[in-house]
Amino acid sequence: MPKQNIEQNIYIEARYDHTLFGQGTPILGLSSLYDEMQKQGYSIAQMLDGTGIAHDALTSATTTISQYQKLKLFQNIQSLSKDPLIGLRAGQKQKLSDFGVYGYALYSSRNFQQAVELGIRHIKLASPVLQKSFYIQNDAAIFEAKEIIALGHLLPLICEFWFSSMQTLIQCVLEAPFQAKRLLLPYPAPEYADEYQKVFGCVVEFDAEVMQWHFDLAWLDAPCPNANPITADMCQSFCERMLGNENDEESELIKTIRLIFLDSVGNFPTAQQMADQLHLSKRTLYRRLADLNVTYQEILDSTRTRLADEYLAATTLSMDEIAERLGFSDTSNFRKAYCHWTGISPNQYRKKFA
Repeated sequence: MPKQNIEQNIYIEARYDHTLFGQGTPILGLSSLYDEMQKQGYSIAQMLDGTGIAHDALTSATTTISQYQKLKLFQNIQSLSKDPLIGLRAGQKQKLSDFGVYGYALYSSRNFQQAVELGIRHIKLASPVLQKSFYIQNDAAIFEAKEIIALGHLLPLICEFWFSSMQTLIQCVLEAPFQAKRLLLPYPAPEYADEYQKVFGCVVEFDAEVMQWHFDLAWLDAPCPNANPITADMCQSFCERMLGNENDEESELIKTIRLIFLDSVGNFPTAQQMADQLHLSKRTLYRRLADLNVTYQEILDSTRTRLADEYLAATTLSMDEIAERLGFSDTSNFRKAYCHWTGISPNQYRKKFA
């Protein structure tokens, strides 16, 4: 266990507005659930029945769903699955790559504490249906979750999937087994309660007053084997800039569009494709943006500018590579566009950081 060197007054709560529960958010981290259900013989169409999610949307980087759609998906899985352990099994099959830039940000963090802080602050990228927080109390580091809306009989499935997913992702980030101290859950022990012990390897307390996962403080100092400061800074910057920081009054619609752009680098969606993903008509999308005094092209251009600035300042990518990632057919068009956006050439901007 690494030497303990932890600040004791840490408290981090996810930036999450429950009044926007029905808004579109990325469809991340659900692939393992689909895979496990297909092993049981169920089709994607059966899983998506009544959700309003299109079949081809599951493989699209521009797809967003509301938390209500996500809950309907969980309802379908719970009613269809012949395996009561579906949530635990699927969580154990998670991959960092299923979480896009959010996953890469965790993977490249300096140590586990940095990964935890980044993960909680940007949890909105993973379309949560629980309010998440992280804090230190006495000698324990604690992940805590609270219901945003009453989940009823869905709560065990959601907890099993979330906590087992966290266990798997933590072990991916650390490239080592992770040992928690105790898991507290606010529902009765299921018939398969002994499976919790096998998955989490710690004391599990059911019928608790809270939803918490405790682990030793010393884990926070554990180094991440794939730490990469440049990658971590870029990923965190992308997350923050595309969603807007805490003090940003930018509308939820614009933040969602920026996030979709971020997940579509090199192949940005057209306005019609964006409208389809947001379950709007193109005319409605344009009207809502006009109400915000911004155009679709302006959001795209400002997003491209931010991405270009990051690539120029923090990477050694060539101009050709940057142009390609920003969706330009040739480098000269990228240079002209960048000059138009910023008033200086890409080379001039890069020299500031040489």
